[in-house]
Amino acid sequence: MRFHCAGKEFRWYPLVGPFTRARRKERVMESAAIGRRREPAAAAEVTGAWAPADPGPLGLAAFALTTFLLSAANAGTFGQTGLSAKGPGTVPVVLSVALAYGGIAQLLAGMWEFRTGNTFGAVAFSSFGAFWISFWAFLQFFAKDITNPTMLNHAVGLYLIAWGIFTAYMFIASLRTTAAISLVFILLAATFFILGFANYGGHTNGIKVGGWVGIATAIAAWYASFAAVTNSTFARTVLPVIPLKREPAAAPAERGPGGAS
Repeated sequence: MRFHCAGKEFRWYPLVGPFTRARRKERVMESAAIGRRREPAAAAEVTGAWAPADPGPLGLAAFALTTFLLSAANAGTFGQTGLSAKGPGTVPVVLSVALAYGGIAQLLAGMWEFRTGNTFGAVAFSSFGAFWISFWAFLQFFAKDITNPTMLNHAVGLYLIAWGIFTAYMFIASLRTTAAISLVFILLAATFFILGFANYGGHTNGIKVGGWVGIATAIAAWYASFAAVTNSTFARTVLPVIPLKREPAAAPAERGPGGAS
């Protein structure tokens, strides 16, 4: 930066050192629950505008709890396995949480992610919020219309496989977020595919395996939510999420005449 005073030119050379880079990285870790986003607080300071809180921990928590309950049902811990007439469709707690928390709350988190400028989080939370709402609606209103058990298994299997495809390409995108988020997506993709093919073929044991992988997915998502809300509340990195995208290297400090900074 140059400025003039009393007809003379002066130069100011900013210092950019390891401490500055470390603080920038820590701020990203604290604010990024899922994907990359603008820093709302910093933006508000500059523009004076209101900025929303990070919706990521809410979306992850809603996803984790609902996934845990359904996966527990699929694993047979409720004494029922799969999405048959005697499956989790008869468990009111699974359906109610799927609608209210996994569905509506997660969809709202996705809408707020649009406001924060986080494309990945917006697509993920909005889509999985819609998944849980559609899951609730299917079991509540439409599954009974498919009277042929084989056709019902095929329909549910294709439904889950389609969501597995979506989750698989979202996993690719997650490789530029954090290790915690990528772990959630690879486990979730495996859960969808295992449950999809198991339901399609009517394999009870396969559904149980998918249920246990789903429980692991829920635990990973709970950790990601826990880390995001804790790091944000404490204003420092308490629980690591391991960012996968490297921060751009800071430009080296310019030096003035004689090597002085």
